[in-house]
Amino acid sequence: MTDSSTPPSAFGTEHEQVVFCHDEASGLKAIIAIYSTALGPALGGTRFYPYGSEQEALADVLNLSQGMAYKAALAGLDLGGGKAVIIGDPNTLKSEALLRAYGRFVQSINGRYYTACDVGTFSPDMDIIARECDFVTGRTVEHGGAGDSSVLTAFGVYQGMRASAFHVWGDASLAGKTVGVAGVGKVGRHLVGLLLEEKANVVVTDVYAPAVEALKEKHPEIRVVADTAALVREPLDIYAPCALGGALDDEVVGVLSAKIVCGAANNQLAHEGIDKLLEEHGITYAPDYCVNAGGLVQVADELEGFNFDRAKVRAAKIYDTTLSVLEHAKSEGVTPAVAADRVAEQRMREVGRLRSVWLPKS
Repeated sequence: MTDSSTPPSAFGTEHEQVVFCHDEASGLKAIIAIYSTALGPALGGTRFYPYGSEQEALADVLNLSQGMAYKAALAGLDLGGGKAVIIGDPNTLKSEALLRAYGRFVQSINGRYYTACDVGTFSPDMDIIARECDFVTGRTVEHGGAGDSSVLTAFGVYQGMRASAFHVWGDASLAGKTVGVAGVGKVGRHLVGLLLEEKANVVVTDVYAPAVEALKEKHPEIRVVADTAALVREPLDIYAPCALGGALDDEVVGVLSAKIVCGAANNQLAHEGIDKLLEEHGITYAPDYCVNAGGLVQVADELEGFNFDRAKVRAAKIYDTTLSVLEHAKSEGVTPAVAADRVAEQRMREVGRLRSVWLPKS
């Protein structure tokens, strides 16, 4: 069971710490990345995914951990940004031994990083990790946790979508709007339910057919298309990418009819400059880490002793944050992605500097 901490300069990043974790007996290969602890301990989920290579996993965890830092800052939380990835197929590799080994690595960082659920990991997994680690959130309700964080993630995206609608059309109502949802797993399925409650027209797709079938059975009024390529060519008012990152590239933007992009996926912009391309096509982009912060709000609330109603009130503020970012972008003549970064960086800078002020221990 070995770990190694690599200086961030080796990757040409501003990350504070990157830890490689390896436990041969259980098959664990993981990477933990801490981008910033300027506002508090880093919090971010553990993604369990069959990456093609360690380099691919490293690139993902570096991007995701930076996104978490900006997300926490923009959401007004006293938390930094971190993320972890476990390399492998969770359907075949996940075991109690592997999760407990991973928990010991998280424990060894001594509170600089708190873990939670992400793609491929769930609240019961967090309960197992917590048997070896004190720095775990997103646990099951039975163990005093918040349970499934996708509920408030979807609620936050929904609030961000309403704010975007108000910014674009002068009316926050989504009734009668056609919304395309790509990915109806953990978050997407909850988002679809919220949209249908507001009488929106919903078109969906997902690479996992059983997820689509289950949703169609529950909500027969939704329309299903074959794949994302077909979905983005549909006549949409709003496009909601809710699967993995990189959803917005040149080809997608070129065919998209939607006036708003607002979804739960992390790192939606495939490369630098896509935000400008969206703007040139008259598409308002609600920055992903701004609108998908509901899950982070939920698991962060667990650190205080979870109260769902309190967490939902906090997640509802994503409406105001999104509207503020969009208005900031318009007034400063920059894209929403740039505006969101500026607001997050300003808070990390202004509040983070206070950490240098010495206070006596109580």
